[in-house]
Amino acid sequence: MTISRRSFLASGLAAGPLALNTPFGSFPGPFPGALEILAQDPRPTDRVRRFENMAFGLFVHWGLYAQLGAGEWVKKLHGIDTPRYMELMKTFTAKDFSGRELARVAKRAGMRYVTLTSRHHDGFSLYDTAGLSPYDVTKTPAGRDLIADFCDGCRAEDIVPMLYCTTLDWTDPRFEHDWKGYQEYLRASIRRLCTQYGPIGGFWFDGNWSKKDADWETDALYAVIREHQPEALIINNTGLEQGGKLTHDEIDAVTFERGRPSPLDRSGMKKYVTGEMCLTFNQHWGIATNDFNLLSPAHVIEELLLCRRAGANLLMNVGPTAEGRVPDYERAALARVGDWIRLHGGEESTLYEGRPQRMRGTERDFALRRGETIDLFVFDITTTASTMHGVKSRGAGKRRFEGVPEGFDRAIWLDDGSEATIERNGETVTLDAKKWRYGTNTVVRVARLSQA
Repeated sequence: MTISRRSFLASGLAAGPLALNTPFGSFPGPFPGALEILAQDPRPTDRVRRFENMAFGLFVHWGLYAQLGAGEWVKKLHGIDTPRYMELMKTFTAKDFSGRELARVAKRAGMRYVTLTSRHHDGFSLYDTAGLSPYDVTKTPAGRDLIADFCDGCRAEDIVPMLYCTTLDWTDPRFEHDWKGYQEYLRASIRRLCTQYGPIGGFWFDGNWSKKDADWETDALYAVIREHQPEALIINNTGLEQGGKLTHDEIDAVTFERGRPSPLDRSGMKKYVTGEMCLTFNQHWGIATNDFNLLSPAHVIEELLLCRRAGANLLMNVGPTAEGRVPDYERAALARVGDWIRLHGGEESTLYEGRPQRMRGTERDFALRRGETIDLFVFDITTTASTMHGVKSRGAGKRRFEGVPEGFDRAIWLDDGSEATIERNGETVTLDAKKWRYGTNTVVRVARLSQA
């Protein structure tokens, strides 16, 4: 039975076995037993397990900067003063923005949640701040609360809404001259987001890295969320250089900004913390019309799978147009990723509730188990970075997977349903990874094991 995101969030179900924090890659020596690792690790809360089972999310950076088409840091890096920058409020129409359409883009891609910038570092809010700030969407031609539209639209499509919240502000003078007052403003902003828009899946903070030695009063900030949204995830981005760093006991997921995650070592932790990598299609998070360095669907597929290999989520970013529409290329690329997921099980794919447990392959290959379903993911049968003839990859051939439970002695290829050849020696399975038939290349080939 497929459980909807709405009922899943309400039920607190924790499907699937626990993720383990062992290294992946080549197999250098004896692998520790799963029971010993489980005994050492804390267990996940229901909210963390639900988040892990969502696996794939859409990140959306959008605000006044989209009208300039030069990235979300354009105010800072192009030296635009605040009065001139805020003139953009007069032309902010949001005529193409629809929370429901964002949710549909996410659903088509196989994503289960969307994280939208409620306010970015430029100080402009997409919601009615009720007088907390002079810079919010109600004072623009858009004339509507876009966070309300976003949350309602996500729920209509059974997608979980999450909110990005900046802690850095380039326009509020209190950030430099009244630190206590600024912290009170942050808490009041979060309290409003917590109380005006129904259940929120999580709050994604960003900016503490801007003043590393400051007292950000995070105890008080996170207490606002725990009071009003106790089931919401708390995430605080540690930035490019400190991927995976845990900064506070209330954090539920550590971040890996543009940095491929590694499995977390949870031994000795007070609680179970999970991971999430955020990645964008080019070199900017907000739309940059002159940035042509865009990722391919194949690249996104590989990054999603490598996140799941490490037990982490992938949060894939798009920067909508000035009017609020997801650009055609990103929309199409994400749709192709969704096609890949549907080809390999759709809602029942092991990408969601599947966990690596104690199984692992060599190099980038890995395995996931969901209940009585085990999938083997095989990389590098052909190259994905180049389509030129003659470029080398590992190619077809024998691939070894360790720690595979006995009894799973048959396999089929999910892309065409054909029989896959495997050999077993105890808990080691060797898969004969064949190339695709002419006319097919799914980037990563997946073989599903079953019990004979």
